[in-house]
Amino acid sequence: MSLAAYCVLCCRRIRTSAPTPKRHTYWREIRNIIKFTGSLILGGSLFLTYEVMALKKSLTLDTQVVEREKMKSYIYLHVASSDKGENHGIAWQARKELHKAVRRALAVAAKVLWNPFADTFSTVDVEDHECAMWLLLRKSKSEDRAVRLEAVQAMSQNHHWHDYQYRTVAQACDPRTLIGLARSKESDLRFFLPPPPLPSLKEDSSTEEELRQLLASLPQTELDECIQYFTSLALSESSQSLAAQKGGLWCFGGNGLPYAESFGEVPSATVEMFCLEAVVKHSEIPTHCDSIEANGGLQVLQRLYRLHKDYPKVQRNIMRVIANMALNEHLHPAIVHSGWVSIMAEALKSQHIMEASHAARTLANLDRDTVEEKYQDGVYVLHPQHRTSQPIKADVLFIHGLMGAAFKTWRQQDSERDLVEKAVEDEARYTTCWPKTWLARDCPALRIISVEYDTSLSDWRARCPMERKSIAFRSNELLRKLKAAGVGDRPIIWVSHSMGGLLVKKMLLEASKKPEMSSIINNTRGIIFYSVPHHGSRLAEYSVNVRYLLFPSLEVKELSKDSPALKILQDDFLEFAKDKNFQVLNFVETQPTYIGSMIKLHIVPVESADLGIGELIPVDVNHLNICKPKKKDAFLYQRTLQFIRESLAKDLEN
Repeated sequence: MSLAAYCVLCCRRIRTSAPTPKRHTYWREIRNIIKFTGSLILGGSLFLTYEVMALKKSLTLDTQVVEREKMKSYIYLHVASSDKGENHGIAWQARKELHKAVRRALAVAAKVLWNPFADTFSTVDVEDHECAMWLLLRKSKSEDRAVRLEAVQAMSQNHHWHDYQYRTVAQACDPRTLIGLARSKESDLRFFLPPPPLPSLKEDSSTEEELRQLLASLPQTELDECIQYFTSLALSESSQSLAAQKGGLWCFGGNGLPYAESFGEVPSATVEMFCLEAVVKHSEIPTHCDSIEANGGLQVLQRLYRLHKDYPKVQRNIMRVIANMALNEHLHPAIVHSGWVSIMAEALKSQHIMEASHAARTLANLDRDTVEEKYQDGVYVLHPQHRTSQPIKADVLFIHGLMGAAFKTWRQQDSERDLVEKAVEDEARYTTCWPKTWLARDCPALRIISVEYDTSLSDWRARCPMERKSIAFRSNELLRKLKAAGVGDRPIIWVSHSMGGLLVKKMLLEASKKPEMSSIINNTRGIIFYSVPHHGSRLAEYSVNVRYLLFPSLEVKELSKDSPALKILQDDFLEFAKDKNFQVLNFVETQPTYIGSMIKLHIVPVESADLGIGELIPVDVNHLNICKPKKKDAFLYQRTLQFIRESLAKDLEN
């Protein structure tokens, strides 16, 4: 208003002013015009400035409110932040500004590129600093495999995103990307949504009864005698367990479930474990995997997995079933949608080697983008367990012996372990699997595989009384599984203990007879034998009690010194190994081994461990510790490492 009044006053002065001399009128009018326009411009500028500031004040938004509104669109995961820079110090502020600059650069690059948000993202309204995230999501769905892998790797290395951005990726990514993130070592667990809620249990029902119903619903076709045995015994024992629980008593009868040697500490866990053993056997048959999925098995097993957090063996058997199901690609969507990828991603980060290795096998079978091989039951990759840019140049295969296992056979010698808790905290002091902890660090270019199979000393303690597998049968079975895992595509070193060495010899002889297995022979560079009874063992003549003497298992019978099959195997392999010029290293124990508390036996004497070729090294340990080095700088491990490096020297250099 004051501006308008001033303008009117100026105009009146111009009109009412007295006439002046003609020579001054022109310049006076110019001055008046300048005064008028200057005042108008100045006043207008002040007015516009005031209005802009008032408008800005009225439109200022609380950014925290905006962030909270954003959060409403996403599922919140109650996971502790993995960002160590939560303390807002100078370094954190500098990193934050650097991240902003990188985001702006990526956003500008995205805008310069031709049609960066085509198709799905072409109409998405995103902030500039979020363009990089959406661009990575789009690339992760590319038809170009290299572009997909690069995008997943870039996502896994992002540790500066906000929580809602991780949740955005978790909900927007496809199953292939989710599996890739799960197998990426640096991935944040916030990338993974929690599994969907499980259906409620029916009234008067339990997880044990659910598991029994699942087992009873599986087909009874294509079953060998052992699967039939496990199924019938598990159903019988679970029926008695349920009847006893409903009656308020526990029944210790049944068809012979050995509760004294039970897997769990409570009867229900024991029965569930027994049912799980049967489900594991069924999951080895592809058509039965379809039935497990169709009958809600993925949900039943997940409920059981959560319930038995304190029973690692139960959880490992459940993971075995899921990994077996993952061998069938048409079941991958069901496995992903049921939330198992999130569970496996967490298990893969476990400090416990067995748990992480079972999860690694499952995720490797799910990952068809970077893994061509399929890892069947009993074949575990110890290294690498994640996606890696490190080129793998050779395979080292570990085959355990009688009563051994894929992990416990290759642990560090037990006398070095002070406390179990310290073993978990400090792998430099004690390792539960030296091939994974020591060898993988010393030779990162190796793929390290450990194989597991069931053995027994006596038919009385056989896990399946009808299962009488000879060395020839087991070698063909393992050979088939190793071929499916891609063994033969790279140079190979075989590492074996006790009866495992006989299996290696038999596998190589069988592979030499099959043209499709010729690559295994051609790529075998060397073999390490830890106390392998090439000429037999007196183990078959001794045992803890009389029942083992009366009924030794088929494996033990084949280890006897007078076994014709063992002599034929030794003669054939010796001639074959000399012809192929295999590099061989033999270790042999010099101390006796205690069997039980009464009998002390030199299981493999020096003369039996002598293959006839290669170096023979006596070691002052017993049969059980011949493959368990006391520490990393012990002669036993260092000589093994030297042999592997020398045998693969040319392959590792290329």
